[in-house]
Amino acid sequence: MTGFLALEDGTVFRGESVAAEGFAFGEAVFTTAMTGYQEVVTDPSYAEQLICFTAPMIGNYGVAEGRSESKRPHARAVLMREARGPAWTDWLHERGIVALSGLDTRSLVLKLREGGAMRAAVISGDASLDEVQRAIDEQPSMAGRALVHDVSTHEPYVYSEHGRARVAVVDYGCKRSILRRLAGAGAAVTVFPHDVSADELATFDGVMLTNGPGDPEPLVDEVAVLRELLGRVPVLGICLGHQLLGLATGHETYKLRFGHRGANHPVLERATGKVLVTSQNHGFAVAPSDDKEATYVSLYDGTVEGFEFSDLRARSVQFHPEAGPGPHDAWPIISEWIEELSAVAA
Repeated sequence: MTGFLALEDGTVFRGESVAAEGFAFGEAVFTTAMTGYQEVVTDPSYAEQLICFTAPMIGNYGVAEGRSESKRPHARAVLMREARGPAWTDWLHERGIVALSGLDTRSLVLKLREGGAMRAAVISGDASLDEVQRAIDEQPSMAGRALVHDVSTHEPYVYSEHGRARVAVVDYGCKRSILRRLAGAGAAVTVFPHDVSADELATFDGVMLTNGPGDPEPLVDEVAVLRELLGRVPVLGICLGHQLLGLATGHETYKLRFGHRGANHPVLERATGKVLVTSQNHGFAVAPSDDKEATYVSLYDGTVEGFEFSDLRARSVQFHPEAGPGPHDAWPIISEWIEELSAVAA
């Protein structure tokens, strides 16, 4: 069955439908990661997005339950130059994900780099282009959208009961690999909804603010809780958690033109001059800053990739130290934080 991708500027890319029938609306984005297609599709940070993979072949090493970053796919659709299967395409079909193969992904990525991530629709089968275009125009922009309620747990739960430090994880769209890294580093981990109170979080040895989808600016309640929490307990933020820490401390965030998504992003550690190759997935960023608390910066565009607020006992990174998937340059960040927490707890 044929299918097509329609962008809000009227551009159409045609391909072959290889998964579920139907249609999907969302923001068209791309990732440069060469591996980890299952992890990407199940990452809650990809909620409301249509993912184009720049790697030329997707699905070539199959699927496995242990690779999923959450219980279900969060990406709305998958766009590929060549889909390999049948395990991968069957997996997408069983989960109701629309996917196209045979697209000119090189041209699509150039379009998104030049024009920016944009509203789009993926159609499996035939449809009126005029009707699809009108439907795309009615879709909301990602800017201004608060999406964490749709992906966060609604009830607290214990992920790992025993450990040398008690860590509260605020779930804005948490990846399973973050929880695995925390537990593997020796933490007892309890996961809380995005609207947990500061008083409840302050009873733990440390608090992790996780990744998540959407625009950080509308999350005014979450920022208010974080302001109330800062200074009472050590905090580590990742991705969206980093952006919320930035907002809570007076920094600005904004929407990137086409985002940082991939497993090959260079980040400068200012204190040492060391460059980390990192895994990233975000469409919003903290604006460039010369303030001393900005510890890491992107070598692509100068956006703030990390904070260290010693007086508030808070730090953060925009990239993903759990590396699920991605390079391991930043792996020590989580384990070293747990070491610090356990030393104080002891």
